[in-house]
Amino acid sequence: MKKFGNLLWGIVLITLGVIIAVNTLGIAKINIFFEGWWTFFIIIPCFISLIKGPSRMGNLIGLIIGIALFLCAQGMITFSIIRKLTIPFIFIMIGLGLIFRDFFYGKVNEKIKMLSKSGLKEYTATFGGSKIDMANEVFEGADLTAVFGGVELNLVNSILKEEQVINSTAVFGGITIKVPENVNIQVKSTSIFGGVENKIKTTSKQKENVPTIYVNALCMFGGVEIK
Repeated sequence: MKKFGNLLWGIVLITLGVIIAVNTLGIAKINIFFEGWWTFFIIIPCFISLIKGPSRMGNLIGLIIGIALFLCAQGMITFSIIRKLTIPFIFIMIGLGLIFRDFFYGKVNEKIKMLSKSGLKEYTATFGGSKIDMANEVFEGADLTAVFGGVELNLVNSILKEEQVINSTAVFGGITIKVPENVNIQVKSTSIFGGVENKIKTTSKQKENVPTIYVNALCMFGGVEIK
């Protein structure tokens, strides 16, 4: 997917270069500064990220917003209509995100379902903060919820065995997950005006003989950070 994203960006830049060259040589006059041209700085990155990125719902929202702004700049719709449709649009996208959050993740989703057994420890922060340090403790998965607050889970010095899952829900709040270096991280994310930031260095090939942590994240106006 990374190569495909680079291919799309390459096509965009080549096309832009050809248009500028044609205009400079006087071969043709192509106006690249048409009404709403600036919206393509939203549309193109969101489209590329929608294809290759893990957080498809957030990119889909960005793409729809970019297209709506372009249509508005072209006079096809008005800002008044956009304002009236903002609230129902948010509810519709949240609903679609909840319904189709399992659609794109295949094997990762199957693993998360298998590991999300009953009895996972739950940690919740509402209008406040919560810090959990699992130093020298055996970690067997967790459910983290932050609503208008923050949760920090520190697994750096914990005892990790095989595969574990962390179900994370951030609503107008933030969740930070600190992990040891020698682990694999697999992320499943549904993001509505939020997202997951994975700062752990990853490669296309998974490390062998090390634990894998599956992070199942739902972000609504909030975020999850893995570091």
